[in-house]
Amino acid sequence: MWVSPEDVLLAGALWITERANPYFILQKRKGHGDGGGGLAGLLVGTLDVVLDSSARVAPYRILYQTPDSLSYWIIAHGTSRKEITEHWEWLEHNLLQTLSIFENENDITTFVKGKVQGIIAEYSKNQDIKDDDDTDKFKEVSAKFRKLFGMPEEEKLVNYYSCSYWKGKVPRQGWLYLSINHLCFYSHLLGKEVKLVVRWADITQLEKSATLLLPDVIKVSTRSNEHVFSVFLNINETFKLAEQLANIAMRQLLDNKGFEQDRSLPKLKKKSPKKVSALKRDLDARAKSERYRALFRLPKDEKLDGHTDCTLWTPFNKMHILGQMFVSTNYICFTSKEETLCSLIIPLREVTIVEKADSSNVLPSPLSISTKNRMTFLFANLKDRDFLVQRISDFLQQTTSKICLEKELNGSFNSSDDEVYSQHGSVLSSSPQHSSGSETERTFNLNDTSVPTATEALMTMYRRRSPEEFNPKLAKEFLKEQGWKNHFAEYGEGVCMYRTEKTKELVLKGIPESMRGELWLLFSGAINEMTTHPGYYEDLVEKSMGKYNLATEEIERDLHRSLPEHPAFQNEMGIAALRRVLTAYAFRNPNIGYCQAMNIVTSVLLLYAKEEEAFWLLVVLCERMLPDYYNTRVVGALVDQGVFEELAREYVPQLYDCMQDLGVISTISLSWFLTLFLSVMPFESAVVVVDCFFYDGIKVIFQLALSVLHANIHQLLGCKDDGEAMTVLGRYLDSVTNKDSTLPPIPHLHSLLTDNGEPHPEVDIFKLVCNSYEKFGSIRADVIEQMRFKQRLRVIQTIEDTTKRNVVRTIVTETAFSIDELEELFVLFKTEHLTSCYWGGSSNPTERHDPSLPYLEQYRIDVEQFKGLFNLLFPWANGAHSDPLAARVFRLLDENADGLLNFREFINGLGVLYHGDLTEKLKLLYQMHVLPELSAEQEPDSAFEATQYFFEDITPETSIGLTYRLKQNYDQPFVNFTVKKLNTPDYRHYLKLWNQETKPKRENTKDLPKLNQSQFIELCKTLYSMFSEDAAEQELYHATATVTSLLLEMGEVGKLFTSCTRKERSIAGKTEMSTSTTRFSDLKPSQEGRDMGDAAHGNKSSPCEEEKAGSDQLPPMQDIKLEESPKDTGTSSAMLISDDETRDDTSMSSYSVLSAGSHELEEKLQCEDIADDTVLIRSGAGGLPHSTSIDKDWAITFEQFLASVLTEQALVLYFERPVEVGASITNAKNKRKIRRPLLSASDYEISLSG
Repeated sequence: MWVSPEDVLLAGALWITERANPYFILQKRKGHGDGGGGLAGLLVGTLDVVLDSSARVAPYRILYQTPDSLSYWIIAHGTSRKEITEHWEWLEHNLLQTLSIFENENDITTFVKGKVQGIIAEYSKNQDIKDDDDTDKFKEVSAKFRKLFGMPEEEKLVNYYSCSYWKGKVPRQGWLYLSINHLCFYSHLLGKEVKLVVRWADITQLEKSATLLLPDVIKVSTRSNEHVFSVFLNINETFKLAEQLANIAMRQLLDNKGFEQDRSLPKLKKKSPKKVSALKRDLDARAKSERYRALFRLPKDEKLDGHTDCTLWTPFNKMHILGQMFVSTNYICFTSKEETLCSLIIPLREVTIVEKADSSNVLPSPLSISTKNRMTFLFANLKDRDFLVQRISDFLQQTTSKICLEKELNGSFNSSDDEVYSQHGSVLSSSPQHSSGSETERTFNLNDTSVPTATEALMTMYRRRSPEEFNPKLAKEFLKEQGWKNHFAEYGEGVCMYRTEKTKELVLKGIPESMRGELWLLFSGAINEMTTHPGYYEDLVEKSMGKYNLATEEIERDLHRSLPEHPAFQNEMGIAALRRVLTAYAFRNPNIGYCQAMNIVTSVLLLYAKEEEAFWLLVVLCERMLPDYYNTRVVGALVDQGVFEELAREYVPQLYDCMQDLGVISTISLSWFLTLFLSVMPFESAVVVVDCFFYDGIKVIFQLALSVLHANIHQLLGCKDDGEAMTVLGRYLDSVTNKDSTLPPIPHLHSLLTDNGEPHPEVDIFKLVCNSYEKFGSIRADVIEQMRFKQRLRVIQTIEDTTKRNVVRTIVTETAFSIDELEELFVLFKTEHLTSCYWGGSSNPTERHDPSLPYLEQYRIDVEQFKGLFNLLFPWANGAHSDPLAARVFRLLDENADGLLNFREFINGLGVLYHGDLTEKLKLLYQMHVLPELSAEQEPDSAFEATQYFFEDITPETSIGLTYRLKQNYDQPFVNFTVKKLNTPDYRHYLKLWNQETKPKRENTKDLPKLNQSQFIELCKTLYSMFSEDAAEQELYHATATVTSLLLEMGEVGKLFTSCTRKERSIAGKTEMSTSTTRFSDLKPSQEGRDMGDAAHGNKSSPCEEEKAGSDQLPPMQDIKLEESPKDTGTSSAMLISDDETRDDTSMSSYSVLSAGSHELEEKLQCEDIADDTVLIRSGAGGLPHSTSIDKDWAITFEQFLASVLTEQALVLYFERPVEVGASITNAKNKRKIRRPLLSASDYEISLSG
């Protein structure tokens, strides 16, 4: 390609000149191509790899030089000799003559540079090259990456790093390439190449470690291998990027969300490192935004714009605190350098004034921000204050315009809908700005008038106070409330309050009952989402009411199990509020829908918060604070279970081994974490845990769980089984009390594990919480996130392995494949799906992978993917002619005609070819061609239309056997086949027998529809293409020609008999069509079957003799000669195939000369020159128009096809030839590795995941 002219210092160093003229030199890199250049070539090749030379990707170049100058400019480079030669010839023909006219060398140089740059500009314009942020250097490396590993354009490189890869005990210095879907390594040292490719989706472990010999090591583990990389220049950056990319891959496996690049990033600055790609900047920005959102509990779509060091004046202690200011689209946040000293969140919607104050020596570059609730925040020591103020002003302007738009929308909403809301029903008041006081309240009727709706937190409605409880407890509660009011007065109230160590102390002492809902909203960040989405919950309730699905059914089932001991949920008001909140969330987030344990948590939220507030608290809980906890596989809880095990090993090592042996950790952690201890502790104690959780996040739950284990360490060490351990922990948690609670005692109805011993001494919840902070408060949120990543890899890969095992167990009794073979085939099947997710396919990957579906349906492939697998695994595949055959097989196996194959459908077809007998294979081949052709215009829009298309013109008695389908298996629940792994062959044998008994008998061969002439033509084409690369090719062609001629004769016989029957019927005029058809079908198999049976037993006779024999044995046709064909080719009403279907053949092959009674084709098929015959079959030319070329009366049956094939030993041997499954799978894996050009099979790895 042409490149912008650049200076070259030493034109001859490491390059060989191949062509030259007075102005241009064509050079080749030493060590490239044939010959290799000896030792010098090896050294140059090694240097190119180690030093990241562009010559690795472009080993040819053209230099420009004026005759009297020593300066050179590179103007073009190329990956191949052909490419560079084209550029050279263009220069010779277009520039050489022109350059001789110039007298001044500077003019020549200017002209050449201008010409080359003009060519580049014209090419970019013609090719419509997008203006991206990637530098030329990075584009060059991307091209090199795709060339080395055979990757398509869609595979985007993120970054590359110099490192060593340990292959065995020898390190190979080279380059590690990290792309969106793959980790790749390339090394070329002294002529020896090493290539490695691993999919991120296959990685089971990714860790950074250090040893005495290797201080910085990154280990990448897959199911089958472990790869070690070392000697990084910046190991932390490399590892963080690898973590991010592996996380994206896991997210794709979990919920099918692929990677989408953020196009809204600011342009690359001049000072930025040259090799940083736009994708790397995108991922870095994402990582920073994620940390920012987690630190300040902000909505998940908030993007960090930037951050800067500064100081904040804190009026409560009269100090300037050093820290960092963060600015994003909707928030200004601050956190102190000393953790927990002070943090601050200022939503831009609350900001009224931003102004620059006067600088002084004491207060350099100050910035003052005022809010609606009359608080003023003073920042100083800002490095680039003017730029910062401009950014904040821009964001403020956007926020103001958003608020104005929302007010307009809400105004029109209220004015148009006020009259609709019922004045007689109860209402829910919604206060968007709960913390700062709302000016007006909107009212909504969330349900029909018969159901009361909660206007307040349920606790305020059902609080019962006994007279004897008033004195000490209420006094303490009053003091707590006063403490919080004093705190608000000193530190501010609402979202913009200063959050300090004092705030944490107040939370640990317990939040007052009356303030609990408000502070939960504040500390969790739910207040921000609720305020910025006014009316969202009401709209969602309105849309979801009256809708029914699986989630709503489960919600209804669990409604009365949610805190049934509390009076708020012993009547319709509490139950209805819980129903609305859970149903609204299920409709907001269908990926989660509803999960058990959500009802318990939500019922507690409703006790302390209004209905809309409880909804937003649930949103924050499910989507941010407990990610992936409540999806169908509770992945988040399993991940945190693994984190808890790691923490237990570190903090209570003496107990860890014992707990592992008993298997208690996995049992307790799920119930503790999913319900935040609400289901295992007395209610009044568990809400204190929820207080701390909303303030400090998941670390509180880990700390508390470790404290519980530590408090019972001696009893647990003495336990002999898991039941005893669970009893110890259950009794301890039952004894946790809250002596400050003003609530009446609520009976604790969770399953109590008690024994006959004395009750456990009471444990104060506040002491337990404080103790957990003292002993385990060193656990940091960022360390937990690091552990979560490690465990997420393990959990998701374990789930994938479980999916594979369950799929295999489901169908192992239906097929002759072994369990190991099925697992290998599933890996290949899933890999094909993943590849299409990466690089696109003919259908949307989200439609083909749905983790919520049953195991068999989770991965499905479309026709394009099936073609790839067909070429790799199916014995009938043979290169260029495979695609049409693959398309036919796909349509046949697609049982529900949805354009997608699941694994069972795939195995059904593959099993016939590997384990079926001759008849089954021929039946499959026959049925593939009975299906009508689908042209591009006739492609059905839905599965229903496709089904209608296939069956609309087929009579009821023959439609039963149209396709090779096992509908009853498709519809059976999976539980029938989900059995334990069986080692005894007898069990499996009986299971297979039972499975066969549960199926209806396969369709009788007589029930298969007839093959018309156009379908027969396609069948012949398929046979010829199948044999084109076989060892016995010529023999098979002769056999095919014989069988074809035999079938042609049979078709003629059938046609004549049909014509005769039609004439008799038209004369008589009384016999019904169905009667004559039945007689014909009764007669034909017995007579023709006898003839074919003789032929199959070795009594081969010529076609003419068979015809004579046939005519002798058919009394109604004695006087008819086969050579005389009827001229009448009118439509036969007795034919099973309609006119539309017979015209459906779109290929104008040479077979189309087969008009009624023509024997020309027979002679051609039986001629000696098979090569000519092959050309005849495949030629796409000529023939008569469809209206005259296809004989509608001509048809053959499956019995005739089967019997004809049995007459030829070559065909029998071909279809009965056994195929080794293991060899095919191994071959498929190897082909997958080397099917792209330039890949080395020896060093290339794709770790196939299951």
